[in-house]
Amino acid sequence: MELSTVAVLGGGPGGLYAARLLKLRSPQCRVAVYEQAVPGETFGFGVGIATRTQRNLEGADAASLASMVEHAWGHDMSMAVEDRRVLLPTDELLAIGRSTLLDILRTHAEEVGVEVHYGQRVDIDDLDAELVIAADGVGSATREKYAVDFGARVQTEQALYLWCGADFALPHALFRPIETEHGVFVVHGYPYAADRSTFLVETDEDTWRRAGFDRPLDDQSFGASDEAALEYLSEVFAEDLQGRRLIGNRTRWMRFRSVSCDRWSRGNLVLLGDAAHTAHYSIGSGTKLAMESAIELDRAIAAAGTLDEALAAYEAARRPGVEYFQSIAHRSMLWWDSFPGRLDLSVERLLISFMSRAGKVLLSRFAAMAPDVVRQGLADFAGCMPELVPEDGRVDWVFTQPWERAGRRRSDRIMAETAGALEVALKAPHAWGAEAEQLLAAVRARVAATDGVVIVTSDDDLDSVLTACDLAERLRREAGVMVCVRAGSRWGELLATAVVSGRVDLVDLVAAPLLLAPG
Repeated sequence: MELSTVAVLGGGPGGLYAARLLKLRSPQCRVAVYEQAVPGETFGFGVGIATRTQRNLEGADAASLASMVEHAWGHDMSMAVEDRRVLLPTDELLAIGRSTLLDILRTHAEEVGVEVHYGQRVDIDDLDAELVIAADGVGSATREKYAVDFGARVQTEQALYLWCGADFALPHALFRPIETEHGVFVVHGYPYAADRSTFLVETDEDTWRRAGFDRPLDDQSFGASDEAALEYLSEVFAEDLQGRRLIGNRTRWMRFRSVSCDRWSRGNLVLLGDAAHTAHYSIGSGTKLAMESAIELDRAIAAAGTLDEALAAYEAARRPGVEYFQSIAHRSMLWWDSFPGRLDLSVERLLISFMSRAGKVLLSRFAAMAPDVVRQGLADFAGCMPELVPEDGRVDWVFTQPWERAGRRRSDRIMAETAGALEVALKAPHAWGAEAEQLLAAVRARVAATDGVVIVTSDDDLDSVLTACDLAERLRREAGVMVCVRAGSRWGELLATAVVSGRVDLVDLVAAPLLLAPG
């Protein structure tokens, strides 16, 4: 279909990119973007552009991607704990300054005739257009105004984080926990220019309070940063900062907001990007989702006969991928929230746990990406030299390794005898929350009668097995019991990876899919 007028509320990456794509396809259409901020007042530091996202952007608009790549900074990844640092090779991982990205997208939008209006606070009801795109961010006033129509849900998560930066390029993207007198702070850092790096620092609420960050800021003005936090964290991460001080940009402690909507459109109004859905920063960015959604929206409009058909087709095509990405991001968030409890693992085993946290990258795939990391991680797990780790048959090899803890010992990781063990199942989407806390309390109360062994049973789907492994990890670490996960035999590699990652002690692989009665 051909549109005559399009109005975009929000001049972030998703809004500007959607405007350019729509104008490219329909040059006669009047496309206008309205952004309440002015250029140069951009919040944030760098934005990551993963390899798959680059491919998607190239297919939709090679010219704008070329400009992004020209101004982006390539890097690989690393994880460090205390004085041990391990590199993780990556393929074409790029980052770009958020303000640079917006400049590029604005320039490319304007060069094809998009009207971009800055410094204007516009209400959605004031926009008269055939199609209105609300790309007004995680705090979307549009979504909140019509929250019932969209079936909007916004959940504020528990961990606290802040965005800051540094005036030099880190040699690699960096994940590092630092244990202080107040608790653990974790940095997610990466370079995005020759003289700039992003430092995202997160912690739990108890640590945040003990460090005194729950007090009001001295400067309450809109653009102010938490200077006390920047000073404190500059000392905490002094080694990685090479003696420099962290840079702020409206830097304040925040809690991540998980946004989802049952519907993305209302009449001629459609939500785009963070206004409709968010995904935790530990696995990707709202920028990625917003720009890829813009691509799908443009395709749907091009193929449909009416706007109603276009918006329905857009959501039908895009929602499954977004929800899948959100589910992976949520598991990643929970892994990072519980990260300090894993610091007894070697860096290599931590990386195996990190890569497998959402069930996408298991031992064999990770070994193809980083063979030395996996080999050393398996050696640390088995207590042997790396050269003794086999190249083939690693899943079975993991299951043949002995288990030993507090004077107790087993010859392998297969649970052959279940008599005397306590069997539990968690009917919840993840291993944190009220249901999990009740189950953990019940296990602690009965641990003396379990012979110290708990079997966590799982339904025969990926999410259920992942939740069972997460629950097993909590039980073994917090209740001090030996934990076995029972699941279908097709999940053997996932469970072997969970054993190496310290989530699971033993496994019970059943030949047929395990069907549990509802309840």
